[in-house]
Amino acid sequence: MAALGRQWLLVSIALWLLVIGSAVAVVNVTHLNRQTFARWQKLQVEKQQLEVRWQQLLLEESTWATHSRVAQVAQKKLGMELPKAADVIVVRP
Repeated sequence: MAALGRQWLLVSIALWLLVIGSAVAVVNVTHLNRQTFARWQKLQVEKQQLEVRWQQLLLEESTWATHSRVAQVAQKKLGMELPKAADVIVVRP
């Protein structure tokens, strides 16, 4: 009878240790989940900021590449002008 009581005590202790270990694992996983979620939220904000910056850069690029802008820079900085109709020579193959 004493052996059965001792065996029951060992099983109870083992089960309690497993329950405590499981609780610690749940707490750890919950903590890691919160950390990961917080990092994900920060990355989402950074992604939105990068998308806004990308749109601004695309707009700036389209502004710099417009024909009127290119013509303006060619005239002011390079001293280029549109040729007169009499100066244009059409070469046909």
